[in-house]
Amino acid sequence: MGANTFRRRAAVALVAATALLATTACGGGDAEEASDGPITLTVDVFGQFGYDELYKQYMADNPGVKIVERGTGSNLDEYSPKLTQWLAAGKGAGDVVAIEEGLLVEYKANPGNFVNLLDHGAADLKGNFLEWKWNAGLTADGKQLIGLGTDVGGMAMCYRKDLFAKAGLPTERDAVSKLWPTWQEYIAVGEKFTAAKTGASFLDGATNTFNTIVLQTAGNAQGYHYYDTSDNLVVDSNPAVRQAWDTTMDIIDSGLSGKYGSWSEEWVSAFKQAKFATIACPAWMTGVIEGNAGPAGKGQWDIADVPGDGGNWGGSFLAVPKQSKHQAEAIKLAKFLTSTEGQIGAFKAKGPLPSSPQALEDPAIADATNAYFSDAPVGKIFAAGAKSLKPVYMGPKNQAVRTEVENAVRTVDLGQRNPDQGWTDAVNNAKKAAAK
Repeated sequence: MGANTFRRRAAVALVAATALLATTACGGGDAEEASDGPITLTVDVFGQFGYDELYKQYMADNPGVKIVERGTGSNLDEYSPKLTQWLAAGKGAGDVVAIEEGLLVEYKANPGNFVNLLDHGAADLKGNFLEWKWNAGLTADGKQLIGLGTDVGGMAMCYRKDLFAKAGLPTERDAVSKLWPTWQEYIAVGEKFTAAKTGASFLDGATNTFNTIVLQTAGNAQGYHYYDTSDNLVVDSNPAVRQAWDTTMDIIDSGLSGKYGSWSEEWVSAFKQAKFATIACPAWMTGVIEGNAGPAGKGQWDIADVPGDGGNWGGSFLAVPKQSKHQAEAIKLAKFLTSTEGQIGAFKAKGPLPSSPQALEDPAIADATNAYFSDAPVGKIFAAGAKSLKPVYMGPKNQAVRTEVENAVRTVDLGQRNPDQGWTDAVNNAKKAAAK
């Protein structure tokens, strides 16, 4: 799944993790169960993976298994410190754990924490995943498979038709897409929107947009952003990062941002109150929007092309920690959830775009529409280009570095720093984060 910006401070998250570790030491893989009772499998996730109906189906087909999901709706800065601490402690982690793409390299540095899925028949499943998605789950030597892929994050731009109409702009998705073939034209449309004084901002906040642009630019160029493929930190020397920064600064300077911090209470409230008109929208974001905007937003939202040329933001993997006391059952569940059937089910529930070529070709995906988003043909919008998505390499401290760069964007968005000061902060703080 997709990933997410502006999280709670790491220190707060670590304190929460410590407390939770104490209360969940007998949960997840450490659960003590009666020999004649069902096996409880704990699945640790963040955000919205769309697994509820799949769990019901699995438990119906496997009556000796009970599934408990933890972490639904949490963001990465809440989730990842807990998982890291559970793995280090050797207890507390779920039997199946979700790992976001930006953190995968960091977890692969300690492959002994996880079951090698290649030892349990996973090699036979290779054809069920896009090649680059499969390869991302392997250790550098190719001898261990840490996780099976869930979704990928094809890009689009979600927008509110009612606010566009109020601003005198086109509302039909094809016409909207034609408004902004480039990010500079997106800015120009935003300036027209702002001049109409609708009472809403053009976009939610600068950070989501920055992340979209940097991943899009990097994917279409070097194939990496914060780290090169030799794991050298290149924040200050990679043109893709600086280009994304400068474009985002233009967006801020044009007064288009609502300055809402992603995943904050204010951000969620802004969805409900229709306080912004557009948001960078990888496939998994559709579930977030529907959850935040609620029933009142149905039919008000639609989906257009993202400015620029495609891009990929987000995607996760399911792994089985060695500390699980039910490894065989956990492996079976992970295989089911990442199967073609499982990925289609998750897409129908919450919108994460499958990483399975078979799922992407299935009419359930290819012909899918989304009633909440004005019956937008989400299959054509997201799935059509999924096979040609260009992944961006994530280095060993990607999440920590990304957080610092996005925090610097945020300070400029809030008017606390000017663009030059913000860039200096981004570079310096990224270096500090990488060195920890």
